[in-house]
Amino acid sequence: MDLDLDGDTAVVTASTSGLGYGVARAFAAEGANVVINGRDGTRLREARDDLESVGSGAVAAAAADLTDPDAVTDPVEAAVERFGGVDHLVTNSGGVPSGSFAALTDAEWQAAFDSLVMSVVRLVRAAIPHLEDGGGTITTLASRSVKEPHESLVLSSAVRPCVAGLTKTLSRELAPDVRANVVLPGPHETPGIRKHVEEGVERGAYDSYDAGIEELTADVPLGRAGDPEEFGNVVAFLCSERAGFVTGEALLVEGGSCRSTL
Repeated sequence: MDLDLDGDTAVVTASTSGLGYGVARAFAAEGANVVINGRDGTRLREARDDLESVGSGAVAAAAADLTDPDAVTDPVEAAVERFGGVDHLVTNSGGVPSGSFAALTDAEWQAAFDSLVMSVVRLVRAAIPHLEDGGGTITTLASRSVKEPHESLVLSSAVRPCVAGLTKTLSRELAPDVRANVVLPGPHETPGIRKHVEEGVERGAYDSYDAGIEELTADVPLGRAGDPEEFGNVVAFLCSERAGFVTGEALLVEGGSCRSTL
């Protein structure tokens, strides 16, 4: 299916690897111009070079720490400078520490809020004038913990719902010019998951890499971890006019592992 994204400009943050890279790749494959983002200059250049060979659009790289108020909007500014505007903003950020409530410090709570929530607030604020010019989309990436909290992921379970609530509010406040949705991924075979499993094998927690992946996805009815590229395809579809009547939704992409119906 042609998503008709050719020539559009998409900003995808935290996109040098994992789910963010999968989203950027999906946009690039559809012929969109893409601005990718990361903190590591070497990884950023490598990701840019890889994506430039994927589709007909151009790829720009914006190095920025999303927790830095003075730098977080650099990807949006890069899109405006290089491509003249923004059609699609996809916000993504790194994970936050796991741990029990009792073990978390005030500093860790504040850092999680800055990383997961304020980065989205600042990016959206910068992008709105450009998105409203010709209609556009905002897609925030969160986690299935928004729907089904996990006892060892207190920060994610408590803070990420703020992003879902913000996105729902934006879907009404910015309509009909801009659509806004939040996507809630479950387990995907990202570099972070691979590192976690490999470290588990070294500690003796898993007999092998495959055994570790199998244990981590034991509650996934589809019987496997997701692929970042197929996740990216879902986001690209959601941003396209093929999903033009979809806004204000929280879409689970987790192989059926979430038991909640709400």
